[in-house]
Amino acid sequence: MLVGSNGSGKSTLFRLISGLLQPQSGSITTSHRAALVFQNPDHQLLLPTTGSDLMLGMPGDQTTDERSARMKMLLSELGLEGLEQRPIHTLSGGQKQRLAIAGALASEAGLLLLDEPTALLDPESQRTVLEAVQALCRRSQQPLTALWITHRLEELAFADGAAEMKGGRIGPWSAGHELLQHLRAGRPGR
Repeated sequence: MLVGSNGSGKSTLFRLISGLLQPQSGSITTSHRAALVFQNPDHQLLLPTTGSDLMLGMPGDQTTDERSARMKMLLSELGLEGLEQRPIHTLSGGQKQRLAIAGALASEAGLLLLDEPTALLDPESQRTVLEAVQALCRRSQQPLTALWITHRLEELAFADGAAEMKGGRIGPWSAGHELLQHLRAGRPGR
């Protein structure tokens, strides 16, 4: 997880990693396909049903059966099983955010960039999104790498690694709970 004040460069970093922005100098490389998940899932969900929205992001070289099986697997992984035909406008905020994450994964991304994905959610939905991302990162087959921006310091307790960003620079990485202790004590990260 990355924390930092507004204007510290967190969202710009994500836009650079995902290719939405080009660096003025230097380069950014990753061995994973990156997918960005926005704070507001309504900015990301485009089609009327959960299933059709997931199909939109899938590679076109898959058969209909392969795409359908992948859609069902992604919905199941994110606690949305059986909702293939559900209209998106009837989903809760947490369900929409988990669907946005599933949509990012539909593109076969290995690096999930989460830009404050719990900012608009109630505490229960925050927990379900955090747990879903943790499960994806810890799955035995094809675990994901996730980089998460947050302003909710309590979320650092869920992070394997965390750093504070200031002035466009990332500080040293530490365990999430360690950075949380430093920030709550008013000390900068290690």
